[in-house]
Amino acid sequence: MPIAEQYRRFASMEAHGRSPLYEQLALGVAADRDLIELLSDLPPDRRQPNLLLAAARHVSGTPADYQQFRQSVLDNRDAVVATMLTHRTQTNEPARCAALYPLLAALPQPLALLEVGASAGLCLLPDRYGYDYDGSLAGAVDSPLRLRCHVEGDPQPRFDEPGTVTVAWRAGIDLNPLDVTDPADIRWLRTLVWPEQHDRLERLNTAIALAQADPPRIVPGDLNARLGEVAAQAPSYATLVVFHTAVLYYLPDADRTTFVRQVEQLDAHWISQEGPGVLPSIAARLPQQPPAHTSTNVLALDQQPVAFSAMHGGWLRWLTR
Repeated sequence: MPIAEQYRRFASMEAHGRSPLYEQLALGVAADRDLIELLSDLPPDRRQPNLLLAAARHVSGTPADYQQFRQSVLDNRDAVVATMLTHRTQTNEPARCAALYPLLAALPQPLALLEVGASAGLCLLPDRYGYDYDGSLAGAVDSPLRLRCHVEGDPQPRFDEPGTVTVAWRAGIDLNPLDVTDPADIRWLRTLVWPEQHDRLERLNTAIALAQADPPRIVPGDLNARLGEVAAQAPSYATLVVFHTAVLYYLPDADRTTFVRQVEQLDAHWISQEGPGVLPSIAARLPQQPPAHTSTNVLALDQQPVAFSAMHGGWLRWLTR
């Protein structure tokens, strides 16, 4: 996808209605020859709107408008580019766990959780959060973090009224793990939260505090290179669950295919939460089209799609059969 189109799509499909500033900035970049040229000099996997916008804020703070943003990027070009080359779009949104929880609760307990693309591991802690599904409570109801999720449609019986998730073992894999006890890593995680989304920032801070009490183990490395090795460390008495959210989107097609083959060979359940076109085997089983005019994820268990979910959490739409 051409860079300008990538930024226009981000503005209309992702930022619109969620961050007026990011919508304005992305549209500005799409029409700006100088910034398109700057992005063209970067590797393709380092041109994403989220990465540029976060890197610019990391270097110069949040701009008031596009002109200030543009000037700050051009004035600090080397620092912005260096940040884009050394950091990744590792948005670690705990609200995504509200979509995962009903599927996890339906599996034989206890669980061994293995997340690929784990960032700081905040989505490895679903048992430490409380959940509010339109007034129906689940999870750790006394947790300082209660994730609210609007639900549409009727779930399959096995996902209705989720019970308790018990985690016996948890681990993550990430190319560049973030440490919830490292101030620099925490700053980057906070910078990845979009402007105007104060509730997300508050949620992130609460999840970080919970994680700091007992940080999850994150193994550095490529997910395909480390998957089998880390999965073999899970205790045999627990149900192994491999899961990920908005991770495979960043992989080339060949690496996605390799990952699918590896997961299929594991004695494990597989929960994926990715964009509609990321996994063709799942997209082919969709009984209906995803919502139009907004970015959404397809939630699937063992390659069977069960729901659409919000990119950053907050709503879940069960698929009709």
